[in-house]
Amino acid sequence: MEELSRLFRLAADHAADYRRSLPDRPVGVPVDQEALVEAFSGPLPAAPCPPERVLAELLAAAEPGLVASAGPRYFGFVVGGALPAATAADILAAGWDQFATNAVTSPAAIAAEAAAGAWLKELLGIPSSASAGFVTGCQAANTVGLAAARHQVLAEVGWDVERRGLLGAPPIRVIAGEERHATIDRSLRLLGLGVDVVEPVPVGPNGAIDLEALREVLRAGPQGPAIVCLQAGNVNTGACDRLGEACELVHRHGGWVHVDGAFGLWAAAGPATRHLVDGLELADSWACDGHKWLNLPYDSAFAFCARPEVHAAAMSYAAAYLVGSGGAPVGADLTAESSRRARGFAVWAGLRELGRDGVAALVERCCALARRFADGLTAAGFEVANEVVLNQVLVDFGDDARTDRVVAAVQADGTCWAGGTTWRGRRLMRISVSNATTTEADVDRSIAAITRLAT
Repeated sequence: MEELSRLFRLAADHAADYRRSLPDRPVGVPVDQEALVEAFSGPLPAAPCPPERVLAELLAAAEPGLVASAGPRYFGFVVGGALPAATAADILAAGWDQFATNAVTSPAAIAAEAAAGAWLKELLGIPSSASAGFVTGCQAANTVGLAAARHQVLAEVGWDVERRGLLGAPPIRVIAGEERHATIDRSLRLLGLGVDVVEPVPVGPNGAIDLEALREVLRAGPQGPAIVCLQAGNVNTGACDRLGEACELVHRHGGWVHVDGAFGLWAAAGPATRHLVDGLELADSWACDGHKWLNLPYDSAFAFCARPEVHAAAMSYAAAYLVGSGGAPVGADLTAESSRRARGFAVWAGLRELGRDGVAALVERCCALARRFADGLTAAGFEVANEVVLNQVLVDFGDDARTDRVVAAVQADGTCWAGGTTWRGRRLMRISVSNATTTEADVDRSIAAITRLAT
């Protein structure tokens, strides 16, 4: 057992050293992908290998290809870091090696999810009676929410989709904004509804759904089963749909409202941003990431449903060999996974580390730093293409080709990392500020690097 302790200490020490290096190490570096693959490749050895040697070989092979995405100057893809307590809890979760199917397979894992789920609903303003499924990311969370929606809107017209499938089922209308996230479309594919079913609704100047256009689409189409997908946090601009008014409108037409709130739902946790998601509690299901703005380790996200019995009906299953824990649906009853890692420990630890005030401060600090980015790059002579309402900044460097060159140069430089996007037919740099460790100095250093490389 002493060998096991030494091995685990070596791994934890290396992880801690890596995390301590993030403020100073290059964020992205040129990588020889073929050399990386070669370092991991070769024939599978016939003989066993001592674990410490395996760890040393892994470290040597992986180190050249690591991206400092957990660091304070990574501004791509709405990626957060990983809070210290949450990371430590994830290390414990790996060591404990629990499978969180239900309270029989791991009572502690399910208890942690129950407590963390209650805290999450309190922070986000989701009704306390809602169910909470712990999933891998917003792709999974959107799929769970839309599966619940599919179940309920068909049940209301007498069709059991879990038993009878979709062949011969009444048609379902799916209505969503033109700038919905692509995971909504993939969820519709996975659920057998397909992408062509979507009735797109025009959006306003900053990407939020146009309520009058939504009203017209609802009025113009046939009455019957309907699912409307709203958004909290446009992936490019951060804009949020007017959730309360939209929910009331949809419900008057008998529809189900699903909110894709991958990062934008966290606006509810900040007093200065809460108004952006007013009325979110009126929705029927919600999807939200934890590894983005909450700064939990990958992979962590949440699927909430206002009707737990519908959530469970859409997702749960039974088998003769399975032993249930009884009571309300938990764990695998609320997700598409039975073999579930116990990610609830890290969620509980991250929320306990931050507390309500810490989450609010994190959200508001990132929004302030995004505005600092926008102000600094505007002062440097570049155009900020969106209204900065949350943590997203879009920057135009004059024309599409030049913008792409600047993005590539910034990524190669290593001072910071930002991605490119296409919005309203323009190529733009997309800056997402969501790391708990980012400071004003990090933003200023990044602005200087971007300006230097662009000019």
